[in-house]
Amino acid sequence: MDAKFWDERYKTDEYAYGEMPNGYLVEKLSGLTPGKILFPADGEGRNGVYAATLGWDVYSFDQSAEGKRKAELLAAKKGVTIHYDLAEMPAVNYQPGEFDAMALIYAFFSGDNKAANHKQLATFLKPGGIVIFEAYSKRHLQYNTVNSKAGGPRDEAMLFSVEEIKEYFSDFEILELQEQELEIWEGNFHGGMSAVIRFMGRKKTNS
Repeated sequence: MDAKFWDERYKTDEYAYGEMPNGYLVEKLSGLTPGKILFPADGEGRNGVYAATLGWDVYSFDQSAEGKRKAELLAAKKGVTIHYDLAEMPAVNYQPGEFDAMALIYAFFSGDNKAANHKQLATFLKPGGIVIFEAYSKRHLQYNTVNSKAGGPRDEAMLFSVEEIKEYFSDFEILELQEQELEIWEGNFHGGMSAVIRFMGRKKTNS
C-alpha cells in the first residue's frame, strides 16, 4: 500500500475512516498530561487532530499528500494546529527522546520492515514516555477475508501478535496488552467484527 493507494483513498471530501478519533486512543489519552506526541501514519488526521484539541503538541507523518491535506482541513475545522510531515519510515527526521508520547493507531508496515520500524519509532520516546497502540492482529484474517469492510491488510506478515509487541517494545513496562475480538465502526473502511491488539506501555527510564 503505497502513497498512490492512500492518495486515491483520501482524495474525496468524505473522511475514509471518519472524523472521530479512535476509541482506545480517547480512553488512554484521558489519563495523560498533554505534552509532545507523535502520530506515525496519521492518514487524514482524525487522531492527531483530536489530541491537539486536548492541548497536545502534535507531530504527525504519513506518505499521503491527500492525507496531509485532509488532516490540515480537519485541524482548521476544529480550530487547532498540527505539525504534519510528508514522510515514511525509516526516512523520518525526529530525534531520540523527542516525544512524551506516541500513538500507533492502525499503522502498518511491510513484514520485512515491521520490526526495524517499530524499534526505530520507540527511540523517539523519552524515558518514561508512553506508547498507545491499536492495530489488527493476525487473527483478523478470519474477518477481513470474508468482509471487505472489516479493513486491514490481508498479508499476515503485516498484522500483529502479542509476542511481536513484546519484542518490538522490549524496553517498555507493559501497562496493558491484550488481543480482543470486537466490532469496530470507523468510517467506510473499518466496519464489523475485528481482531485487534491493544497495548499501552511506558518506556523504562534506564533504556
